[in-house]
Amino acid sequence: MARKIEIFSAGCSICREVESEIRAVADPSCDIVVLSMIEAGVADRARSLGIRSLPAVAVDGKLAGCCSERGVDLEVLRQLGLGRPA
Repeated sequence: MARKIEIFSAGCSICREVESEIRAVADPSCDIVVLSMIEAGVADRARSLGIRSLPAVAVDGKLAGCCSERGVDLEVLRQLGLGRPA
């Protein structure tokens, strides 16, 4: 059975670079799918996996550990001054 690799992408150069790197190291039997966050339903799928930043990769339906617990943290931004005058 082929391993399913889902790459969640914003279409930017960083996302395309990650896609190229994954394709370069993946086994030929891997089913690699690039999911554009612009397409309807993809954001819902990403949210269900816990994706908070892009690019992100899921392997066989599970978000890779390297892609979890990232994203915008409003508390960190507040500590940097967000919400206060400069």
